[in-house]
Amino acid sequence: MQLVINQSWFIPVDIINILSPTLAILLSVVFISLIIFEKTCHTVPMILVLNSLVAQLFTASVLLWIVISTFINDLYQRYYRYSYCTFQGYISYVAVAGLFYSYFLQAIYRYLIVVYPTQLVWQSSKFQCFLIIGKWIVSFLYAFPQLFTVYNIIYIYLIPMNGIMLIYFKLIRYMKEMNKHVTPANTLLRAQRELKMVRRIVIIVLILLVFGSPYTIFTFMGFFCSPTNISFSYC
Repeated sequence: MQLVINQSWFIPVDIINILSPTLAILLSVVFISLIIFEKTCHTVPMILVLNSLVAQLFTASVLLWIVISTFINDLYQRYYRYSYCTFQGYISYVAVAGLFYSYFLQAIYRYLIVVYPTQLVWQSSKFQCFLIIGKWIVSFLYAFPQLFTVYNIIYIYLIPMNGIMLIYFKLIRYMKEMNKHVTPANTLLRAQRELKMVRRIVIIVLILLVFGSPYTIFTFMGFFCSPTNISFSYC
């Protein structure tokens, strides 16, 4: 049964929602182009940054698709699930997982070059590309049982966030141990630089969590309501 809700304020809100991912897409394309065409950016750390930008572009594109679909439904006052609603939900889980785990990979790399500087294999471009490919494969495969709300919270948010925070605090502890011993100045400066980078990753992920709090609220509501209707509430 089709439910008609006449809410004129839906349209301007949808337009604002369209502008945000559009801006994110444009910025992502600009920075991706800079990394690809600037030879000085062809380094292992920048490969990981490029992976995060691609994940950001993917996530913004999915969000733009969703809000445009919502805008069309609101424009014609159609408030019912459309045919590709479930696929939108699935691909949005994939995109968000890819984004969070891209930051997790950056944190892991920063940890490796500080704590295990002699393990060059772990820092190589081939090994990092292997992790990136594996991350995307897992991101696409994990979301098939997406109706299990607890599963999504653990996989998308808890694992990468806790992993990044663990790396951050382990680096702080490692830095304190370095200060207790005689450490070459260049080694100490490098460790401080990597710690600063991980701190920035933590800040970015926290910002993403704040903006993603409505989804988390809907997910917890899924324990008391229909999980499908809550998880895919934009449909």
